[in-house]
Amino acid sequence: MTNQKIKVLVVDDSAIVRKIFNEELSKEPDIEVVGTAPDPYIARDKIVQLKPDVITLDIEMPRMDGLTFLKKLMKHYPLPTIIVSSLTPKGSTMALEAIECGAVEVLAKPGGSYSVGDMCIQLKEKIRAASRVNLDRKVINRVQPQVGTIIKSLSETTQKVIAIGASTGGTEALKQVLINMPLNSPGIVIVQHMPANFTTAFAERLNKICQIEVKEAQEGDSVINGRALIAPGNFHMLIRRSGARYYVNIKDGPFVHHQRPAVDVLFTSVAQYVGSNAIGVILTGMGADGAKGLLAMKGAGAKTIAQDEASCVVFGMPKEAIKLGAADKIISLEKVAMEIINLVNLS
Repeated sequence: MTNQKIKVLVVDDSAIVRKIFNEELSKEPDIEVVGTAPDPYIARDKIVQLKPDVITLDIEMPRMDGLTFLKKLMKHYPLPTIIVSSLTPKGSTMALEAIECGAVEVLAKPGGSYSVGDMCIQLKEKIRAASRVNLDRKVINRVQPQVGTIIKSLSETTQKVIAIGASTGGTEALKQVLINMPLNSPGIVIVQHMPANFTTAFAERLNKICQIEVKEAQEGDSVINGRALIAPGNFHMLIRRSGARYYVNIKDGPFVHHQRPAVDVLFTSVAQYVGSNAIGVILTGMGADGAKGLLAMKGAGAKTIAQDEASCVVFGMPKEAIKLGAADKIISLEKVAMEIINLVNLS
C-alpha cells in the first residue's frame, strides 16, 4: 500500500464503537475510514461502493450475525477481515470459527483490564497487518495431517524444548504444526498474538484435534514431553529452570512490539535457560517481534527455523528474523513439523 492510505470499513451495530474506531483511525496518516455500517446488509452495499482494503466486523449483530456474513463475504468478495468480539467464552469461540472461515485477525472489545486505549493501539496494528495479508495463503494452508510424521525414536528423557512464535495467520499455522507433533515430542512453549480469553478457547480447540496435550499456560506449569503450553492473552510467558525441570512464569509487564504476550520475551528466556537444548520457530506474522529473540536463541546454540515467504499469510516476523541472520533454516509451513522432529532425532 505504498503512498496510499489503507481504506477501512467499520461494521458494528454499536454507534459508540463506530464513533471510537472512526475517531482513532482518522488520527493515523496511513489509514482512512471510508465508511461505517450498522449491519451486514448495509455493509454489503458499502463494500461494493467503497471498495475497502480491510473491514472490521462485529461478530454479534442483529439481522445477520458476523459469522454468517463472513462466510458469504469470503465466498463472493474475499477481503482481509478483522473480527471484533467480546471477551466472553461464546465470543471467543465464534471468533475462532471466524478465523477458520477466513478472517485474519481478532480484536477484543474493551472489558475489565482491557481498556479502550489498549484496544485502539491493537486495532491500528491489526489493520496494518491485515492490509498486507495474502488471502491466497489462507486457502493454500488448509491443515492436512502428514502421514508418517510419528517418529518413535524420540527420546522419552529428552531435555529439548521447542519454542514457537506467531502472529497474523498464526492460528492456522500453529494448527498445521501441532497436529503433526507426536505424543513423545519434547515440551513446546508458544506465543501467539491473541487477546485475553481467546487463548483459552484456542488451546481447547487444538487440544481436541492434536495427539499432544495443548493447554493455555498457567503460572508454574511444567514444560514436559507431549505438552504444548500457549501463553495466555495479555500476559507475557517466560521459561525458567529448577534443577532438571523447566516451567513457565506468567507475568504482567509493558507491551513489547505493541504486544503482550511478546515472542521476544519468551525467546530471550529460552536462550537464557535452555540454550543449545532448544529449537526456535518463527511463523507468519506482522512486525519484528521474535527476530531478536530468535537471534539470541541461535547465539546460545539453539537450532532455529523461519517460515518461508511463499507459505506465510504475512511475511513480517520471519522476514525480520531472516534479515538478522537468526534462522538456520527457511522452510515452508508444511515442512516445519517434520523439520522439528528431524532436529530432535539428530541431537
